[in-house]
Amino acid sequence: MPRPAAALSELARLGFSRLGEARDRLAELAVSTPAVEALLPSFAACPDPDAALLHLDRLIDRDRPTVESLLADGFGPRLVVVLGASSGLADFLVRRPAESEALRTSLTQPPSEAEYVADLQEAVGDRVGDEARVALRVRYRRNLLQLASYDLDAPDPLAVMPLVATALADLAGAALEAALGIARREVAFPAEDVERTRLAIIGMGKAGARELNYLSDVDVVYVAQGADGLENGRAVEIATRLAVHTVRAVSELSLETELWEVDANLRPEGQAGALVRTLESHIAYYERWAKGWEFQALLKARPLAGDRELGDRYVERIAPFVWAAASRENFVESVQRMRERVTDLIPADEVDRQLKLGPGGLRDIEFTIQLLQLVHGQADENVRQRATLDALGALARRGYVGRAEAAEFDRDYRLLRLLEHRIQLSKLRRTHLMPVDEGELRVLARSTRLGATAGDLVSTWHDVRRRVRTLHERLFYRPLLSAVAARPEEELGLSSDQAAARLAVIGFVDPRGALGHIAALTAGVSRRASIQRHLLPAMLQWFADGTDPDLGLLAFRRLSDGLGESYWFLRMLRDSSGAAHRLTTVLSNSRFVADLLDRIPEAAAWFENDHELRPRALGTLLAEAEATVARHSGVDAAAAVLRQSRRREILRLAMGGILGLLSIDELARGLSAVTTAAISGALALARRDAGDLEFAVIAMGRYGGEELGFGSDADVLFVYRAADDHDGSAHRRALAVVSEMNRLTSDALVPLDLDTGLRPEGKNGTVARSLSSYRAYYARWSLTWEAQSLLRARAVAGDDELASDFMALADDVRYPTAISEQEVREVKRIKARVEAERLPKGAEPSRHLKLGRGSLSDVEWYVQLLQLQHAHEVPGLRTPSTLDALAAAAEAGLLTDDDAQKLHDAWTIASRARSAVVLWTSRTSDVLPTDRRLLEGVARLMEYPPGSATRLEEDYLAATRRSRAVFERGFYGLDETPEPTG
Repeated sequence: MPRPAAALSELARLGFSRLGEARDRLAELAVSTPAVEALLPSFAACPDPDAALLHLDRLIDRDRPTVESLLADGFGPRLVVVLGASSGLADFLVRRPAESEALRTSLTQPPSEAEYVADLQEAVGDRVGDEARVALRVRYRRNLLQLASYDLDAPDPLAVMPLVATALADLAGAALEAALGIARREVAFPAEDVERTRLAIIGMGKAGARELNYLSDVDVVYVAQGADGLENGRAVEIATRLAVHTVRAVSELSLETELWEVDANLRPEGQAGALVRTLESHIAYYERWAKGWEFQALLKARPLAGDRELGDRYVERIAPFVWAAASRENFVESVQRMRERVTDLIPADEVDRQLKLGPGGLRDIEFTIQLLQLVHGQADENVRQRATLDALGALARRGYVGRAEAAEFDRDYRLLRLLEHRIQLSKLRRTHLMPVDEGELRVLARSTRLGATAGDLVSTWHDVRRRVRTLHERLFYRPLLSAVAARPEEELGLSSDQAAARLAVIGFVDPRGALGHIAALTAGVSRRASIQRHLLPAMLQWFADGTDPDLGLLAFRRLSDGLGESYWFLRMLRDSSGAAHRLTTVLSNSRFVADLLDRIPEAAAWFENDHELRPRALGTLLAEAEATVARHSGVDAAAAVLRQSRRREILRLAMGGILGLLSIDELARGLSAVTTAAISGALALARRDAGDLEFAVIAMGRYGGEELGFGSDADVLFVYRAADDHDGSAHRRALAVVSEMNRLTSDALVPLDLDTGLRPEGKNGTVARSLSSYRAYYARWSLTWEAQSLLRARAVAGDDELASDFMALADDVRYPTAISEQEVREVKRIKARVEAERLPKGAEPSRHLKLGRGSLSDVEWYVQLLQLQHAHEVPGLRTPSTLDALAAAAEAGLLTDDDAQKLHDAWTIASRARSAVVLWTSRTSDVLPTDRRLLEGVARLMEYPPGSATRLEEDYLAATRRSRAVFERGFYGLDETPEPTG
């Protein structure tokens, strides 16, 4: 041994980190096993020299003669590399030191599947029970040891990664073949029946694709059939026991540790389904019940063990289902939902460490390649490959993806799989997490040869993740442009039919129309065409994420045509992917916004700034309206500007709401403020010829409560006061003001209906009254429902003094000191009449958002009854807001917090759904859609994930059912809620 100081520097150069410990251990071994000293330079090629030395010491302690023999014959370097790469294999050798003799065999290439089967069956022989399990597992690990040594010694680990993955799958299949042989000898059935039971074990996932990891679950499906007169029912019974015993042979507790888990959860019906089925039973399930993601899983299926002829028939029979899957309705949506569910289960602290499921991980590559296979494999058998890299190569050769990009992602996939292999090999433990410890990262860098330091390795990995994040765009969407361009990219030969197939599978209803839009957007040599050629692949993916990609793409083309070469628009598309993403999200989820943006294209600039998508203050809107009126001498010209301003502000709120930047309360107050500004401006114009007439507008209903939604009417009362009480022209002038306001606010694009239906005497009453007339009417003729309607009265426009006087009058009427039992009964009678008579004919009561059971009307009438009864002594109830009054009632103990929450939830979901229907369809409707596509659009706008139409329906019906129970108990005084009708 060299001098201590020299020894430490030499050890550091070789890669040791625990220098003192290594020096001492080497000194001891030099005495007990002198051959170790000559082995020292071999540690330089070892991933973890410290671990290798530790395990070598353990192995020598366990069986010195065997180790000395290996060292003497020159196999020490191979042993050191394995010991430094895998503590799992080191533990195996310490348990079974004689198996280290396997390292005397140097593989030039991995054994074939048949060779593995023969070797494992020879090891097991005719054994049964624990003796058979131990023999199987020991021989399996001996082969694994040889394969790991081959892998670790390879000059280029990336190049041999597919060969290693194939060998691991073949070795797993051989283990299951041997385990099935053990099971046939062990099951307690007549030997003749067992022999007549055919059982095929179908490999799925990575096992089926022959791209297994060092320690993966082995995904399987079992298929059984009776032979030579054995009934299929009996065969399934026996095969089920065979399957159970097969799994026990590889994974049950034994003297030699388990190999890996066998996972049969990809079988029909998953864990709830039968473990073993006949081929006909499998086919029946796939014909009737299977979901899109199940066909994607079948893409990898191949016979793995057992009856190969039966397995081949299974694969042959399920192939038509696999290659027709992409044409099934909602196929991609189904697959994406399954993918998202898996991703959602990743703990938050593991997302950025996940090699497999995290952003930029293996699942991203596999998902995109499989989707492309399923789309183009319908017509092209050449891309029907099981293995990921084989499929990627076939897609490139057939012109479905660019060769350069295919080569790049081939290497990225190999690199991620190599990292996964080395991490799992380290402890022979199933994991897909990158280490965070600096020392572990350094070992991984040496093991993979992907970096000289831990920092180099992490940097390389992050670069791969960034590239893989763009994979779906670059491989799936970007080639679509080549199908419509005069200059195809690279060697791409994607035909219009193939491009249309891609667009159809991701949700485009009119894929050929979409190709026409793509061609129009990207044609020519203009700056706009150049930018859109670059951005459109990503935008197509974003459009596909929306509810109506066809609408989104068409609306974008119209917007792009309208803005032309506008510098700010092109700059936004080029420089702000966030703004472009927001634009596509809104356009593909709202016909209402698409129509408005077509009229106000400059509003697209707001997507860059959250502040621009928030409601503007009422004072700002009023000042803007006042300035508009002052600036225009012509009434119609001013009204046109006010109309455009209202559209602009409603568009702003719609965009902010769809993007989730605004709450339902902020939207309601914002829409109410926009309406107030429009009415104030219209009133200022309409009263130019009204002389000295005082005039005010009183908001009623949801407008009064600042609870407007998209498409809501503006319920109002008009009140005036003449300077001279005997002025006979005052009423005529007031009616003229009302008529002119209606004309000036009329808007075919975004209707504003000034609804005076809540005025005294209803439709039979005059649309405008003097304050004295209101006072006289309310004193003499007012009905309870009119006092109830005043509960939401709020002055919004006109002369402040007159408005204040009206509100004082309203307070006297709507907040009585007491309300008689007869008046309470009258409120209940009218509500019952409304339910019976105002619900549209044929409407389902449970789905009507306004008048349905437990919906808006029920909540509002109950709250208003509490206000009539208690507002005189409970100041908090003196508010036009339904939700504020509801909260005040709960605080005052007039109903429980639980009941108040149920009413609040129902009112909120009904209000949100009502606005979402308008945003999605650009039509006003008070009914929750039954059409699944319409309902899906509404759900997406309510921030449900894709595929949540049924979930929204269930949530709405449950919320209103609970609300109705509270309403009937509190409003009608019913102890038990009647069963809903209709």
